[in-house]
Amino acid sequence: MKFKLNDYIIEYEVIRKDNKNLYFRFDENCKLIITAPKFITDKEVKNLITKNSSSILKMYEDALEKQERDKDFWYLGTPYNVTFDNRVKNIEFEDNHIICHNEDVLDKFYQDECARIFNEEINICKKCFNNLPEFRLRIRKMRTRWGVCNTRDKIITLNSELLKKEIPLIDYVIVHEMAHFYEGNHSKNFWNIVSKVIPDYKEKRKKLRY
Repeated sequence: MKFKLNDYIIEYEVIRKDNKNLYFRFDENCKLIITAPKFITDKEVKNLITKNSSSILKMYEDALEKQERDKDFWYLGTPYNVTFDNRVKNIEFEDNHIICHNEDVLDKFYQDECARIFNEEINICKKCFNNLPEFRLRIRKMRTRWGVCNTRDKIITLNSELLKKEIPLIDYVIVHEMAHFYEGNHSKNFWNIVSKVIPDYKEKRKKLRY
């Protein structure tokens, strides 16, 4: 299904679930995914699209911008053009270019860097807290979260996509998850804990669209 919004033709899909509310999001192909309660009719969905057209337009343009950014290889906040050269054994950086043997080598570099940099930044951020419990780090690609803190099992999971962001944003996510060991929800006290380490956390949240 499709609809026109300004000069755009936007494809959309309605997924009905046992939800109380209706939600809009764009997937990686810039397709609008509408999660709706089972009882809402197609006509009501279309009316809600019209009612929320300005928000949907902003979301769509953000999705287009992200899609364009994803064409590059992002590493610590900097985009690089990738060149594959089978004569090259290791990763080589030249200005805004990355030269490597093949995609498998690039993927391994990315995963290795996730482990190296996330652990380095965790060790730095740990120094900002007292009585922080020992925890394990997990790294995986997540669609909707930058990080997750499992306080029961003492595990912090970081999104591998974070490596695309600059170090201060990575540190914010780490501090955010560490703070959950002291405060389980996003209460005023939680944000007070975060702000003591990251005073400009609101700006960083905005950059991450956390």
